[in-house]
Amino acid sequence: MAQYKHPSRKKRLNKKASQTKWAPFWTVPKIYGRGRRIHPGRHTAVKRNWRRNKLKA
Repeated sequence: MAQYKHPSRKKRLNKKASQTKWAPFWTVPKIYGRGRRIHPGRHTAVKRNWRRNKLKA
């Protein structure tokens, strides 16, 4: 990828980067109740890694 990125491309990449973050920690007790201990990464909509899955951006 080019060293200098166009602002619109940076905007698209920024959105994709934020979609891969874990869900907030408070979603776990909200969905499952207080006793259940589950990783918040299970609630993220898009699971993508820069090594595994490439973007068409």
